[in-house]
Amino acid sequence: MSSTSLPVPSPAGDPAARFEPLVQSARATKIHPRHRDRLAVVYVRQSTPMQVAEHAESTARQYDLANHAVALGWPPARVVVIDEDQGKSGRDAAHRSGFQRLLSEVTLGHVGLVLGLEMSRLARSSKDWHHLLELCALFGSLLGDQDGVYDPVDSNDRLLLGLKGAMSEFELVTMRNRLERGKQNKAERGELHIAPPLGYERLASGEVVLDTDEQARGVIRLVFDKFAELGTARKVLAYLMRNGIRFGFRWNRGPRRSGTSRPARPAGPSRR
Repeated sequence: MSSTSLPVPSPAGDPAARFEPLVQSARATKIHPRHRDRLAVVYVRQSTPMQVAEHAESTARQYDLANHAVALGWPPARVVVIDEDQGKSGRDAAHRSGFQRLLSEVTLGHVGLVLGLEMSRLARSSKDWHHLLELCALFGSLLGDQDGVYDPVDSNDRLLLGLKGAMSEFELVTMRNRLERGKQNKAERGELHIAPPLGYERLASGEVVLDTDEQARGVIRLVFDKFAELGTARKVLAYLMRNGIRFGFRWNRGPRRSGTSRPARPAGPSRR
């Protein structure tokens, strides 16, 4: 009786084993030794600090792409994770140092594969997305996500990558419109509650009243009195800074939100 050897299953603890179906098709057609001689870069990004804190599963899945790169044949020493854009929006690349670093590495010919969980992690702007796409095509870098590996030189892959980038940008516009329309509907019903200005507070009933703290109310009255006396906001600001006068304010959101929390904040120019 002839015996047939069965494939040996991957060890249960091997993190790269679950990527095997995608690995086989990519290895056969698109990934070549010249790609593995260069770096596999995993780009990790969440759009806001709150998402970084609360969406731990998404973050873990993005970091797990390093195992995907190893399963595709890259030595662990040549897998680089770029995550300095955590908490930054993908709408614009100008203030994303991690994305700029990625572009530089691709331009220098150091990158064989760029991995992101979704194309939206890399860019939410068609301009930024197509800039990366053109550089990858010019310098021979592949792109990959949780669905597969793509060669930007291949016409079919290029079409698919273009669609993915357009969908990422359109998704951002759709989410923004949905939020704005929700706020508009709330405002029309008189239910849109925004943070009250300094010197005021919102009661549990929703009513906005003067701050119950006498010192906080006094500072606000002083600002208006000084404006009437000095005539310009700049002179009022200079007076407050010269005399070390601080505004009292309340946390309206986040873990420190409280009806009584009132850390002191010095008067001074906005630092955004």
